[in-house]
Amino acid sequence: MKRFQTAVVLLLGSALAVSACSEAAPDFVPPPAGPTGTAPAASPRAADGLRTTGRGPELPGEGAWLGAWVKPDWQTPEGRVDALTAFADQTRGKVVLAHMFHDWEDDFPGPTEHAFQAAGKLQMISWSGADTRSIRDGMYDQLIRQRAEKIKQFGVPLLLRWRWEMDRPNLTQSVHSPEDYVAAWKRIRGIFTEVGATNAGFVWCPHVQGFVDEKRNAAAYYPGDDQVDWLCTDVYPGKEFDGFAEQMDTFMAFAAQHPRPVVIGEFGVTYPGGPGQRAAWLREARDYVKQHPQIKAVVYFAAKQNTKPVYDSTFNEDPEGLAAYRELTADPWFAAPPPPVPAHGPRTR
Repeated sequence: MKRFQTAVVLLLGSALAVSACSEAAPDFVPPPAGPTGTAPAASPRAADGLRTTGRGPELPGEGAWLGAWVKPDWQTPEGRVDALTAFADQTRGKVVLAHMFHDWEDDFPGPTEHAFQAAGKLQMISWSGADTRSIRDGMYDQLIRQRAEKIKQFGVPLLLRWRWEMDRPNLTQSVHSPEDYVAAWKRIRGIFTEVGATNAGFVWCPHVQGFVDEKRNAAAYYPGDDQVDWLCTDVYPGKEFDGFAEQMDTFMAFAAQHPRPVVIGEFGVTYPGGPGQRAAWLREARDYVKQHPQIKAVVYFAAKQNTKPVYDSTFNEDPEGLAAYRELTADPWFAAPPPPVPAHGPRTR
């Protein structure tokens, strides 16, 4: 996980660059309809003038969902639920969105997703990626179809964040180029549509540094408004404690051009900083989100890692930071309830 680069150059996403990128990528041509048939028409989700393309959970009418990924002591479904519950208790917040990471070949939704669902959580799944050119050329169609069918069978709305932070330089070997990434996205999305997995809302999530650092040009990876349900970015202060607002302004300039809800897929304070620095960054984050109603969800990343890169975004040894985060969780803006779950709920495995 590479998060923390110092930003000095501002980049505003260019609508022309995005359009050129989208046009360069070949469109997915759905294979013949199988037993599942084709996707039914879906009504767009709308709130506060924002809309999705018709997939995923209903948007919160006001405020933002509060979510988290919490590193568990035990890598089991029960351990993950317990870790999220303990974090909610510690921070005194109502965590409605549970975040989970899956490798490309993982079989999901699985026991963890069912455990989170049983606990009443809305979910965001971050799905890593294979080589984009192999995806584009159809080598993984069967695997993608299996994931789409299982998500459809799961039967409840969720957010699907495929190959987040695609703009990171260390992913170039597998992502290749913006054109290759967009082509792979369209193939995956096309298969999900053909299967009818319309309960999955597709989340496009570059790192915020992809808008700050002009060399990364995250906007070029945008697949287009017809392909994306939620905009997303990950933002951390890094060792230099770059301001939350100064980083997010670069992303929100891009987001303002697209009528999509925004989720902050990951945020957290990872380094000790000076006296009060962690708490100040969190208060700035709280104020910024409230000033930007396009942001409909925020997901904290809570973990401690003792191997390189060493970091600690938990509050176990940070009473000042914990107090600041509790101010966020106590704010009614971050108490948006989860969307209603279909009457049938998740289907049995």
